[in-house]
Amino acid sequence: MSAPYSLRQPSVIPGFGLALGLTLAALSLIVLLPLAALVLRAASIGPQAFFEIATDPRTLAALRLSFGTALLAATVNAVFGLLIAWVLVRYRFPGRRIVDAAVDLPFALPTAVAGIAMAAIYAPNGPIGSIAQSLGFKIAYTPLGITIALIFIGLPFVVRTIQPVLEDVEQDIEEAAALLGASRARTVFQVVLPHVYPALLTGFALAFARGVGEYGSVIFIAGNIPQLSEIAPLLIVIRLEEFDYGGAAVIATLMLAISFAMLFIINALQAWSRKKHGHV
Repeated sequence: MSAPYSLRQPSVIPGFGLALGLTLAALSLIVLLPLAALVLRAASIGPQAFFEIATDPRTLAALRLSFGTALLAATVNAVFGLLIAWVLVRYRFPGRRIVDAAVDLPFALPTAVAGIAMAAIYAPNGPIGSIAQSLGFKIAYTPLGITIALIFIGLPFVVRTIQPVLEDVEQDIEEAAALLGASRARTVFQVVLPHVYPALLTGFALAFARGVGEYGSVIFIAGNIPQLSEIAPLLIVIRLEEFDYGGAAVIATLMLAISFAMLFIINALQAWSRKKHGHV
């Protein structure tokens, strides 16, 4: 007689029902209910007003800036975060522990402090901003300055996600590939990196998600010029200060929908990468 169908995998550890119930209750109270309340508040203003706010040029420009700079910053972090994690794992050098600790500074440093520091450095009268000014371009108060701020706060997510995966990759497989005649580049791209791809996508997604909602480190260096350097979180705050709670909820709902769609695509790519490289 065949065993009855079950929605869960057999486990010797009891308490699945209780654990699942607590998980769903916590998820609902902390995440789902607030998001549902946000969507309902945005829907309460009516379809016409919702459409007018969603298609307002200022709203579209702020959303485009927030998601565009966050995507660019996450891409840069994916490249340099992988490089930094590789150096920290594979090499031993004087000051390595200091470099390793410095990676976590954006976690510990208040975002407003980071924003003020970067604004002072990259402003037209700052040490780096003045050099850029003499070369004919600006860093602070432009989308470039926003991207730099998002790179700063997102880098640790990529490094700390990739680092333990690289530590688990046995160097024996690299030596075996070299003995079989593989070049160093081929060993890196076809032997080592396939183990890192899922973690790299995870770090990219975390850095992107953090960048989309970042506020404190950006407003000081952005300049906050409407339709030029005004991010969506700042526009939400402006709506709230004007007591336009419905308009703020609409912009927040649009950010939620776009973020969910992009993270869903990233997670699908991550699952495909795990399946392709045998990390199911």
